[in-house]
Amino acid sequence: MILKVKTLPAMEPVSLAEIKAHLRVIGTDEDGTISAYLQTAHEMCELESRRAFITQTLTLSLEMWPIYDRILLPRPPLQSITSVTYVDYANVTHTLPASDYLADTSSEPGRLILAYDKSWPTATLRPGPAITITFVAGYGNAAAVPARYKQAIRLLTGHFYENREQVVATPGVTVAQMPDAVRSLLHIDRGWW
Repeated sequence: MILKVKTLPAMEPVSLAEIKAHLRVIGTDEDGTISAYLQTAHEMCELESRRAFITQTLTLSLEMWPIYDRILLPRPPLQSITSVTYVDYANVTHTLPASDYLADTSSEPGRLILAYDKSWPTATLRPGPAITITFVAGYGNAAAVPARYKQAIRLLTGHFYENREQVVATPGVTVAQMPDAVRSLLHIDRGWW
């Protein structure tokens, strides 16, 4: 299973102005640095929580069709499935008709489920990742992202801002890459997927 972001989110869940207010930073001298910390914190929080915060397009690549009639799509919440393609042994790409499957957007993680009386294609697949599912996930825009995820991003960005290096000069003190408070917020409803 290979998961890739095809289309990045159009915005950050927490704006530069919001994070600067959180950090109590006035002026624009450090905007570039703070923006980089903010983006990194956003990415780390999505990975740790196993979710997509802002609407984004992802691709999931598989080597074979599952035994069951469904495929779990990571990074909830699932909004929609754009396409399902597969490549046969002759290197010809085929598209699974949208009428052959349903997008279960109510479950977490979301699922692609075969429609009634449908089955997976029987064509021999090429070796390696031959099936690609393109889907849209995320809560929507920044206003729709749950407060706990925004708070985790603010805390982690603040941590990066205050601790610009991995090691602190104080003897016997080390800096964790992800503070426990951030991890706690991200693990509240972290799934096993």
